[in-house]
Amino acid sequence: MSLAATRLVGVGGLAYFPSFVSPTALLLLAIMLTLSVRRVDLAALDTPLLVLGLAQGATIAAPLAPVDAALGGALSRTLERRDFRGARDEVLHLAGGTKGPVRVLLVGLGKGGDRGAALRRAASLAARRAHGMGVGTMTWYAGPATPSELEHVAIGLGLGPWEYTDLKTPPPAEERRAPLTAATIHVDDMAGAEQALASAAAIGAGYDVARRLAMMPGNVCTPDHMADVARDIARRHGLEVTVMGRRELESLRMGSFLSVAQGTPQDPRMIVLEYKGAPPAVKPIALVGKGLCFDSGGISIKPAAGMEFMKFDMCGGAGVLGAMEAIARLKLPINVVGVVGATTNMPSGNALKPGDVVQAASGKYIEIINTDAEGRLVLADLLDYVKRYQPSAIVDAATLTGACVVALGHIATGVFGNDQALVAEVLAAGERAAERGWQMPVWDDYRDSIKSDVADIKNTGGRSAGAITAAKFLQDFVDTTPWVHLDIAGTAYSESDLVAIPKGPTGVPVGMFVEFARGRVR
Repeated sequence: MSLAATRLVGVGGLAYFPSFVSPTALLLLAIMLTLSVRRVDLAALDTPLLVLGLAQGATIAAPLAPVDAALGGALSRTLERRDFRGARDEVLHLAGGTKGPVRVLLVGLGKGGDRGAALRRAASLAARRAHGMGVGTMTWYAGPATPSELEHVAIGLGLGPWEYTDLKTPPPAEERRAPLTAATIHVDDMAGAEQALASAAAIGAGYDVARRLAMMPGNVCTPDHMADVARDIARRHGLEVTVMGRRELESLRMGSFLSVAQGTPQDPRMIVLEYKGAPPAVKPIALVGKGLCFDSGGISIKPAAGMEFMKFDMCGGAGVLGAMEAIARLKLPINVVGVVGATTNMPSGNALKPGDVVQAASGKYIEIINTDAEGRLVLADLLDYVKRYQPSAIVDAATLTGACVVALGHIATGVFGNDQALVAEVLAAGERAAERGWQMPVWDDYRDSIKSDVADIKNTGGRSAGAITAAKFLQDFVDTTPWVHLDIAGTAYSESDLVAIPKGPTGVPVGMFVEFARGRVR
C-alpha cells in the first residue's frame, strides 16, 4: 500500500513561467512516499531511523525492550532521568548501536486529549525531521493503534516532509540529502490496516492538491490554472466538470462576482465539479470555495507589507478541489457538487469603487463600502447558483476576514450557520479531521450593521464583529437551505513555521470537507 507524499521534486532552469507544464505533469512530479504496515517485531529491526511516538510519562513497554537492549539501555535511562518527557512536539535524537536502528528519534505525543490528532501531529513532525536528516526511509511505532489512529499516522507522515520546490534550482549534488521515500508503520493489530492506509492515501492526495495550489505564486496559480486542475481531477476520476468565464457569468447575471473581476484582465472562472457516487435521486451536498488567486484589496488597497501572502486568498477554492480529489479516490456513496469562484482583485481604471452598487444574481442590490471585502461578493453569487442543485446542505469555505483571526487566532476555524444540526455535524467532522472549529453566532441583531441607505445590503459592517457580519451577508444568499460557512482566514495558511509543518498552506479545510462527506455515509 502506498501513499502519495506531499513533497515534490524541484524543477530548475525555467526561463519563462506562467504555464510551463500541465496540471497532470505537475501531479506526476510528486515523489511517492511508500507506506507499509507490519506487525510489531522491533527485535529484528534494521532501519536508518526508528521513530518512537511516546506519550507524557511513558515507560518501556515490552515491544520496546529489544530496542532498549540494542541501545545499551540508553532508552530506559533517558526516560528514567526524564531527559525526554513526552511533551507535545518534544523531540530527542539518540544514536544507535552496532546492531538494530542506526538512529532513534523520540517524539512526544503530549498528555491526554485527542490521541488521533496527537498521533497525526507527531507523525508529521517525525517525517519532517526524517526528511531533513536525509535518511531515505524510516520506521514508526507508537504502541497499539486503532484503524482510525493508523489513518491519522499515515496522513501525518505524508504531510510532514512536504515542500514546494518547483521554482527552486536544486542544490549541488554534494549538498543534497536523500529525500524521505518510504516509511513503515509497526502496529500490534493488522485488522483494518490496509483500509486505513488506502483512506489515508486518498486524503493525503487531497491535501497535496490544495497545498500545492495554495503555495504557487499568483502568476502561476491563475483562475485558468485552477480550472485546468479541476478538469484534470474530472478526467482522472470520471467527474463532470463545467468551467464558466466572463461571458457565461454575464449571462447568469452574476454582477456581484463580476464586480470583483472587473479590475483585472484575467478572465474569472466559475468551476463546477460534480461527483456522483449515489443514485440521482439522492440530494447532493455542496462544497463552495472562494478562489481569489491574488487579493490586492482593489481600490481599497491593502498595506504593502505582507501583501505577498494574499496569494493564499484562494485556499477555500483549493480546499474544494482537494476535497473533490479525496472524495473521488475514496469512492464515497454520496453525491457532491464542488463550486469554486476564481479571480483576482486588482486596482485599475475599471476596478470596483467604494460607493458603487452592484446587483447579484439573486436580484439583491449590494452597496460597496470596501472593495477589500470582495470574497463575500464572489461567494454571494456562488451560493445562489448552487441552490439549483437542491443540495441537502451547503458548506462554504473562505479566507474571508481578518476579524476571524483576531477572534480565534490560528488555532480554530470560525464556524457559522443557519442550521444547528448541520453546524454540529461540521464541527464533529473537524474534530475527526484534526481541523478544529469554533461556532460563532449569526444572530439577527448583527444584520443591522450591514443595512444600506441606497441598496438592499452593504458588503461590510465595519470593524466590530467583522467575521459575524460577513457571515450574515452570506446568509442572505442561501435562503432556507441548511448552510455552514467556514472562515479559514487564520487556519488555511501560516506566515511562520508551525513545527510539525513548515510555514505556508496547511491544507485546511480539506480534512473537514472530507470528514463531513464521510460522516454522511457512515
